[in-house]
Formats: sequence, structure tokens, C-alpha cells
Amino acid sequence: MNVLVIYAHPSQGSMCGALLAAVCEEVETAGNQLRVHDLIAEKFNPVFSAYERIHHVGDLEQKLQQMPELRVHVEDLQWCDTVIFVYPTWWSGQPAVLKGWIDRVLMNGVAWALPEGKARLSPMLTNVRRLIVVTTHGSSKWVNMLQGEPGKRIMFRSVRLMFHTRTRCTWAGIYGMDKIDSKHRQRKINWVRRRVRRGLSKR
Repeated sequence: MNVLVIYAHPSQGSMCGALLAAVCEEVETAGNQLRVHDLIAEKFNPVFSAYERIHHVGDLEQKLQQMPELRVHVEDLQWCDTVIFVYPTWWSGQPAVLKGWIDRVLMNGVAWALPEGKARLSPMLTNVRRLIVVTTHGSSKWVNMLQGEPGKRIMFRSVRLMFHTRTRCTWAGIYGMDKIDSKHRQRKINWVRRRVRRGLSKR
């Protein structure tokens, strides 16, 4: 399989950094091809520009000529059959750099098309058959449920719709991070490993 990992955290020494290492190890151990984008290390610009707004629906090649920094992200999305996101949940959702990546990279001509006379988007990233989300939450599962889990909804009710209709989804959310000690931290990492392993094996 071709696996693309999108990582969004400013510190490799964080729990998310440890989860990224675990995820990549699981992917490669299973014999898969791996590509990783560390959005902050790459200094990805999350700002959706006026040009992008005006030309949101337009010729893809022309847009990429104007925004060449997005080309590698587009090509990697078109290459992979599995996408794994690793990030912390902040303010109930994705970090700004990841939200900006979604805004900018999942554009018309890459992730979706709007056929003439239609009111509904058609997905274009039908090569993607697996979506795995690994994220940490400072608050408990109960608090997140009361909030409606907006970050999870964005991934599974919006982003997923740009992929194949039979895309398999795996959610690996670690809740209550603010109260997890070092002993339980490794247990959580091992749990994520199992979740990712299972997600990669789904048919």
C-alpha cells in the first residue's frame, strides 16, 4: 500500500511526536510505502489567499503554477491509497496549520469537482481507500461528546467524502491527556499501534 502521513504538531518531543514515530514504524513494518509531511517543520503556509478564493474553481495546472508549494501535496494525495493524520485536538478541532492544509490542498480539481448543472460535489480522490486519524485530547471523551466532537466530524463527514465511497475509517483518539502519566503514556501508544495495524489491514 501507499501510505501518506500528515503530521501537525510543533514538538517532536510531544505525545503526538511519539505517536508519529509509532505510526511510521507500523506502516513500514507492514511493508508499505510511506511518505510523510510534517507541516510545521516544512513551514506550510495555512493561509487561504485572495487568489485561491477568486480561482477556487478553475484550471488545476494554472493554480499550481501560481502556488507551486502545493504541488507535492497534491501529487502525494493522488499517489496514496491510505491517509493517516496525526495531530493534537486543540479548541475542539484541528490545529490551524492542518485546517489550512485541508482548506488549501483539498481544492477543486484535486479532491472534488462540481459537474455542470449539479448541486452536489463529486469526489476525485477515489484512490484513497483508508482514512486513519490519530489525535490527542486534553479533555475526557465525555466532554468531547458534549461538544459534539467537531474535529471528528470534519474528518469523517467532510474530508472522507472526497475519497472513495467505500473508504474504511479508523479513529484513534486518546482522551484525557492532561491526566495521563508516563506509565499510561506507553500503554496509549501501544493501543494506537494496534488501532493503526487494524486500520491498515482493513479490506
